[in-house]
Amino acid sequence: MAGSGYEGILLGMGNPLLDISAVVDEGFLAKYDVKPGNAILAEDKHLPMYDELASKSNVEYIAGGATQNSIRVAQWMLQIPGATSYIGCIMKDKFGEEMKKNAQAAGINAHYYEDENAPTGTCAVCVVGGERSLIANLFDANCYKSEHLKKPENWALDFGHNVTGNALLGIALVEWYVDYIFGNETEARTFAKVRGWETENVEEIALKISQLPKASGTHKRITVITQGRDPVVVTDDGKVKTFPVILLPKEKLVDTNGAEKSIDECVRAACYAANVIIQRSGCTYPEKPDFN
Repeated sequence: MAGSGYEGILLGMGNPLLDISAVVDEGFLAKYDVKPGNAILAEDKHLPMYDELASKSNVEYIAGGATQNSIRVAQWMLQIPGATSYIGCIMKDKFGEEMKKNAQAAGINAHYYEDENAPTGTCAVCVVGGERSLIANLFDANCYKSEHLKKPENWALDFGHNVTGNALLGIALVEWYVDYIFGNETEARTFAKVRGWETENVEEIALKISQLPKASGTHKRITVITQGRDPVVVTDDGKVKTFPVILLPKEKLVDTNGAEKSIDECVRAACYAANVIIQRSGCTYPEKPDFN
């Protein structure tokens, strides 16, 4: 499919975190005062955890962070080198080099801003019985500078392509610039509460988000809200659709981590990718998808 026009079709911008993933036991979680299913920011008491995880024989390093994971999966589904691009902040250290190596191996055109003030962001991924606990240490991931985006080679990644980022990045950004916005039901309800919308109905919230003002009238905003095992909610051109997910027997669950088609086909592809990934450790996948 080389030369098919898909090169550089999708750009992601977000906090890159190098996932340090390993299967651990409940004693490990208790040692660091972590509960199963936690998704928290690291405190001082968690800092020794990263080296201990790295010393385990089953440790895996994965170029992660929510947006970078999404870009990696999209790249895997497309199977076209350079179809996706990614921008974020890392440091020139060993974890930063590992991040670049992972992104390149995945076929992503990564343009990292390399800062010198803090270590590369990491995320401890502790997997116990198919459930993961995430302890993120953002470090350099929070140090991105807009000057990097303004460089011609980086600014050129933006225009004419689809742009995605962390769910519900911010009210101003949502109102004006985002064509496609992704989030889960908790994020959607939190966003509605901040906006003063007196509703917790995810379908109603998704519709309201899609109708916020937009700088460009070329494309109407599409909102996608996931709800775990419950149907995915999608708004398109003022209409709300729901799509059932592919349910997976609990015994097959390993880890709950991690373009020019119709909305129906895109959601079907996303559900396929999610179904494959939750059967594996971390946000990983086979060499090639078998999605038809």
